[in-house]
Amino acid sequence: MTEKEKMLAHQMYDANYNKELHDERIAAKELCWEYNQLRPSNEEGQRAVLKKLLGKTGENFYITAPFWCDYGYNIELGENFYANHNLVILDCAKVKIGDNVFVAPDCGFHTAGHPIDFERRNAGFEYAYPITVGDNVWIGAGVQVMPGVTIGSNVVIGGGSVVVKDIPDNSVAVGNPCHVIRAITDEDKKTCWSR
Repeated sequence: MTEKEKMLAHQMYDANYNKELHDERIAAKELCWEYNQLRPSNEEGQRAVLKKLLGKTGENFYITAPFWCDYGYNIELGENFYANHNLVILDCAKVKIGDNVFVAPDCGFHTAGHPIDFERRNAGFEYAYPITVGDNVWIGAGVQVMPGVTIGSNVVIGGGSVVVKDIPDNSVAVGNPCHVIRAITDEDKKTCWSR
């Protein structure tokens, strides 16, 4: 089994010293660099680079530069995806994001983790578990989503949260560690944010 096959099978793999994975990360980062150098007005060029980089996208999506990822091919974006500045997706495993997802600035989706023991960690080993985000999700500024997490549909994750466990549908969740503070109900439709 190759190191890439181990990575995609969620087994411990050599992330640092494997040529195939190294070359794939360099290729992805070259495309990220190219994307991040484009003028904001060059939306057609931006779309072309992201279509080349990402595994799957909807028709309508936008990522505000800068954006960085590890491989790109493990990222699937649904329809009407928007991410603000400084999105990082460490996609050593699949990152699947549903429709109508909004991501605020400075957020990260991290599928990769490292052994607790320093011997294997220092030898370059890591693991990767997939991240899934449902439909109609708003992720606040500075949120970090950790390996293996599923965020349900119709969810709001409060700014600065560190999501280490699954979040169920129809929830508002905040904190470190992120936890559900309440359900989203029809009462929320009555809230007026005008001042």
